[in-house]
Amino acid sequence: MASYLLAGGGTAGHVNPLLALADKIAAADASAKIVALGTEEGLESRLVPERGYELFTIERLPFPRKLGGYALTFPFKMIRAVFQVRRFIRSQKIDVVVGFGGYASAPAYLAAKLCGTPVIVHEANALPGWANKLGSKFAAAVGVTFDNTSLPKSTKTGMPLRSEIEVLDIESAREMARVSFGLDPATTTILVTGGSLGAKAINETVEASRSLFDAAGIQVLHITGGASELPELKSGSYLRLKYCDRMDQALAAADLVISRAGASTVSEITALGLPALYIPYPVGNGEQKFNAKGAIDAGAALLVNDADFNLDYVAREVIPLVSSRRRLAQMGEMSKSIGIRNGASRLLALVEGVLRSKNR
Repeated sequence: MASYLLAGGGTAGHVNPLLALADKIAAADASAKIVALGTEEGLESRLVPERGYELFTIERLPFPRKLGGYALTFPFKMIRAVFQVRRFIRSQKIDVVVGFGGYASAPAYLAAKLCGTPVIVHEANALPGWANKLGSKFAAAVGVTFDNTSLPKSTKTGMPLRSEIEVLDIESAREMARVSFGLDPATTTILVTGGSLGAKAINETVEASRSLFDAAGIQVLHITGGASELPELKSGSYLRLKYCDRMDQALAAADLVISRAGASTVSEITALGLPALYIPYPVGNGEQKFNAKGAIDAGAALLVNDADFNLDYVAREVIPLVSSRRRLAQMGEMSKSIGIRNGASRLLALVEGVLRSKNR
């Protein structure tokens, strides 16, 4: 029986691939011991136990970006967390540590190094975070989602995806998916989503463009996110929801997706062979633009800056695009050609290879 410590968490982008790998491990070996390492503040505190896995938590330790009281205490807190994880690795006889980035990963990587336990890193984004940059320096293997990720010893595994996305046949599911949202099964459909919290600029532009979509005979499934002040609404061919707990069905309903370019979002869209318009998050290190680069270069998607996504852009670019069945089909084929559905299985194969080498 092998024992796995899967480290990550904080955001859905770290937790979901962790859970996808955990499910693959459990399916391959029912006797495997699987423990997730995270924090009490992250999404993992709810999602991991809900999925039936054990969760071991440590203090949330974001990397300090400026000098101050927290920066002075950070090294000591990090050392304490590392030794806490080291004790856990030894007491549980952990065979391998797999890290997905996020607050829990750096202590896990350092603790595994001290224990002589092999480390595998999975980097979701095109631009690696500091924890995965650290872990990759002594990792036995590194899995990446995108071709343009620069980490040593990397293998392109793709993103470990939720099982409902892995098995989804959108061609056969499309009409019923639309019906499930109260939409017309035969009408061209745009899915708009800005993520769980939403994206204010995207929401405002789509709301302002409703008459354009209606005049073009296009229906819109608009998921605004929890932070939006726009109320839920069903008006003709326009449906506005705050949340959607069946994103697989929302994606199945779409002929075109308008969204941010988070790593999981891009991976799911290309895995399903959908054309997209990406509007990268305008704050931070610009990683979302790089996440979308492969899809843009392949002709599978368009990209527009947040500040440029306005009513004029919708009229000039979006309406002609979604009105062209031929162009959507071409983009969909290119999307499918670069998409990876079996990222979880590929990452598991990488982990199993490291375990075999360890046991020789």
